Amino acid sequence: MIGSILNKIFYGFLTLFGVVTVIFFLFNLLGDPSRMMLDQRQDKAQLLSIQQKYGFDKPLFTQYLYYLNDVSPISIHSNSITNYTYLSTGKFTYQELFVIGNQTVVLKFPYLRDSFQKSGKKVSKVISETLPNTVILALSAIMIAIVVGIILGVLSAVYKDSYFDRITAIISTLGMSVPSFFSAILFAWLFGFVLHSYTGLEMTGSLYEVDDFGEGSTLQLKNLILPAIVLGIRPLAVIIQLMRNSLLEILNEDYVRTAKAKGLSSYMVIRKHAIKNALNPVVTAISGWFASMLAGAVFIEYIFNWNGLGKEIVNALNTLDLPIIMGSVLVIATLFILINILVDVIYSWLDPRIRMD
Repeated sequence: MIGSILNKIFYGFLTLFGVVTVIFFLFNLLGDPSRMMLDQRQDKAQLLSIQQKYGFDKPLFTQYLYYLNDVSPISIHSNSITNYTYLSTGKFTYQELFVIGNQTVVLKFPYLRDSFQKSGKKVSKVISETLPNTVILALSAIMIAIVVGIILGVLSAVYKDSYFDRITAIISTLGMSVPSFFSAILFAWLFGFVLHSYTGLEMTGSLYEVDDFGEGSTLQLKNLILPAIVLGIRPLAVIIQLMRNSLLEILNEDYVRTAKAKGLSSYMVIRKHAIKNALNPVVTAISGWFASMLAGAVFIEYIFNWNGLGKEIVNALNTLDLPIIMGSVLVIATLFILINILVDVIYSWLDPRIRMD
């Protein structure tokens, strides 16, 4: 078990290495990063200073090695302040491991560079301020999808081919086919504008809102309702169908018939024997959907003006703030890998016959 987990962690690092490589070369071929940082305020002296400070005057492959060195927790850095180095900035904490000549090997938190457009603000700081809002939104959406989806899926299986089953199938089909951005616009307009006097919900808003005087922020949980529901529509539709079909298959197994023959009620058979085994494909789907929500919440956050990582990515794309885009993609990829490893562990716990490869 432990060996399998370590094996998956190893392949996870290989995946991250591939992600880092792709995003670096993809975005650095868009143009000169130093010109993007200075925008229209550049002159030759400023341009040269920025290039030397961040290593943009080096060949592209050398810059790639610098970036790998920055995002790696264990990295090697020059002791000379004339070279581009993580240490020469003086703004970061690190643990020195040992010195090799003019190089120092350090243990540090991955350095995702500084924003081009936010006055040199660290990308890790930007992500730490926005990612929690995205995680809260994704967790709320997946919890809605899990609870409602499992309940409706079980009821659809129990009352197979009834009007309830058919209506639920139609609703889940619509949920899977309607684009998320269209659902977001529709829900914001209907419940935040047309029915605002009844729902009390706003068309846009984030988890925390600054007061009119700019002196503080207040928690606004009601602003979470609409984006969470919209983000959860698609996984809800998938969970309903998966739970229904899986439970119908389990109910036809021999051990379920045996349990019924021993006098157990249908409720006890479903609760104690069928549901746990029927959850296996649902758990797999949940893992994929939750991980994709972190990346797929971009349009939802932008439409509802939710101050999360997705909205920050859109703003960074509009301003060509490459470090934020690259750092956000890397963080999302890391979370995706960690979630998949966790789900493999849960999956093997739900069904002891399954062993992690």
